[in-house]
Amino acid sequence: MIKKRKVCVVTGTRAEYGLLYWTIKGLHNDPEVDLQLLVTGMHLSPEFGLTYKQIEADGFPITKKIEILLSSDSPAGISKSMGLGMIGFADAYQELQPDIILLLGDRYEIFSAAAAAMIARIPIAHCHGGESTQGVIDEPIRHSITKMAHLHFTSTEEYRRRIIQLGEQPASVHNCGALGIENINKLSLLSRPVFEESISFHLNKKNILVTFHPVTLENATAKKQFEALLEAIDQMEDTGIIFTKANADTDGRIINQLIDDYVSKHAVKAIAFTSLGQLRYLSALQFVDAVVGNSSSGLIEAPSFKIATINIGDRQLGRIKAASVIDCAPLQSAIKTAIDEALSPAFKSSLTTVENPYGHKNASEMIIPLLKNTPLDDLLKKQFYDLNPINF
Repeated sequence: MIKKRKVCVVTGTRAEYGLLYWTIKGLHNDPEVDLQLLVTGMHLSPEFGLTYKQIEADGFPITKKIEILLSSDSPAGISKSMGLGMIGFADAYQELQPDIILLLGDRYEIFSAAAAAMIARIPIAHCHGGESTQGVIDEPIRHSITKMAHLHFTSTEEYRRRIIQLGEQPASVHNCGALGIENINKLSLLSRPVFEESISFHLNKKNILVTFHPVTLENATAKKQFEALLEAIDQMEDTGIIFTKANADTDGRIINQLIDDYVSKHAVKAIAFTSLGQLRYLSALQFVDAVVGNSSSGLIEAPSFKIATINIGDRQLGRIKAASVIDCAPLQSAIKTAIDEALSPAFKSSLTTVENPYGHKNASEMIIPLLKNTPLDDLLKKQFYDLNPINF
């Protein structure tokens, strides 16, 4: 009898779980894999919607819940959450003895999961490494996880080359495309009437989807920047506004309170959600005219829907962007100018030929065989890959 490989997947946020869904599903259904699912972070918080319930509703058994989230989004609170994460993951790994860990992205709870796995001598596979977001602490966290990881699944060829530049062996770095694209390819998105019913909100002549997160390498700019965004969109006429709230980042609660205050005063034209979930979020992209804010979804998923993205400030500085993305400063006048450009007939006409730089692949179909079949015996002792100096 062939021994099943124990693949441990860690998820801490609604967005990350949505991206990992097809990979988790494939691992769960594979007779050669023993899936271990560790759920942590915002999934376990009532404030952020207790989204672990969605994982259970999807039919995936949760192996362990790792409690780390404190009722604080201050730097001290987040650092303490990371410490709690290290303790929780260390205990879980010791009990479960996974063969390999699968992690996605660059959040602090994922860093804790990676660090604990490194100390436990468990190979790490990492999705979406090599990317750059120069305005947030995610940037050094992401590259740190890359150096702790042994298998790498990137979203573009440029990001694959960047990981190799960091000293990782080319044979261990695989361009699988962005995980979010697979949701677009496989989900049966909602029709407009069904979508409106699902959110209890009627769309207007024009509509925008607003997702804004703190720029965590800036000092207390969240309130000022989001107020500038609200001032800009408040000038829009005949426009429905759908807000999705911020994650548990430093100052994220400030943004969420501003959203609640705005919606309470403008309930006819605005609505807010802690979590839309992947199906409703991607369905919304079919019907809105633009994504406004600084979420990675505006750069990765939105271009596939041939809609504009207003990318505000420096949170996504350094990421590869489609021609549908309009960058602007976090100032009311700049945001208003960018929105006017995005909704202009000329720009909307140009969107018909936009290509998504994050590809069209189903990433899980590449990731699962690599997780199952890559020999693990020699992964831990990594050899630094030196680029030929002539390439610099």
